[in-house]
Amino acid sequence: MQKGKVSFKKEFYKYIENLQDTITLTLEKLDGKAKFKEDLWQRAEGGGGRTRVIENGNVFEKGGVNISKVFGELPEALRKQFGVKEGNFFACGLSLVLHPTNPFVPTVHANWRYFEMYDQEGNIVTQWFGGGQDLTPYYLFDEDAIHFHKVCKTACDKHSAEFYPKFKDTCDTYFWNTHRNEARGIGGLFFDYLKETEDFSIEDRYNFVTEIGNSFLNSYTPIVEKRKSLTYSKEHKDWQEVRRGRYVEFNLVHDRGTLFGLKTNGRIESILMSLPPVVQWKYNHLPKENSKEAKLLQVLAKPKNWLNL
Repeated sequence: MQKGKVSFKKEFYKYIENLQDTITLTLEKLDGKAKFKEDLWQRAEGGGGRTRVIENGNVFEKGGVNISKVFGELPEALRKQFGVKEGNFFACGLSLVLHPTNPFVPTVHANWRYFEMYDQEGNIVTQWFGGGQDLTPYYLFDEDAIHFHKVCKTACDKHSAEFYPKFKDTCDTYFWNTHRNEARGIGGLFFDYLKETEDFSIEDRYNFVTEIGNSFLNSYTPIVEKRKSLTYSKEHKDWQEVRRGRYVEFNLVHDRGTLFGLKTNGRIESILMSLPPVVQWKYNHLPKENSKEAKLLQVLAKPKNWLNL
């Protein structure tokens, strides 16, 4: 390896293997009925993954917690993106999306990943971490949004007081459906290209990203516990499915992880695991004025400071 460039691919892949086990076991207990089905797959060009999907449970209508590592020659699309003529790469990460049955329980997404690129001699020429977690409610409970953001901030503050406001803003900007001019949800954290700097070593970046990953269950499971037994009607379910359509639109039009998977010949079933099972697209659908549904749209029209910082 090139002097000064220490690889974290073994450490980080072991971390996400263990984190996948922890998260899936916890979610199975929370659901109380459904179990994750595991699917191992291989990528012809190099690498593979371990997909785990849960469906038709007491709590989760559909969800997935996937890990993967892919490596080999850079695909043409990535060579153009990085401005290089050739090169090899390694990428690994954990990606999860959970779509609950109850419309009062929010959908959640999270991803933590690591990337290395090499020269012809196999030396690391660049490396970085990325990821984050964000919440997509269908009915807004302010205390849930505050809890989610408070957990995110607590994890960030252990590493830098600048991280939460910076990565919260990045999340608000990234998870924005530009063609709808609205947010996908109420945000959280998003960070990418976290490289070594004068202030932070690559080990510091590793410690930060794993801190965020370890905080995930505490950010989400208390919300699920609080809302999973609330009574809901067909009208509530219809609204959830309409809003799920906006989720699909973002993932297929804007999401970097989805596009990366498609451009690197990833496994299509694992890539599209994030899509909800039942969705509605109603022409020019607008909620009633002053309704709870309308309140959600008002919040999604402009990023909100949930912690009043």
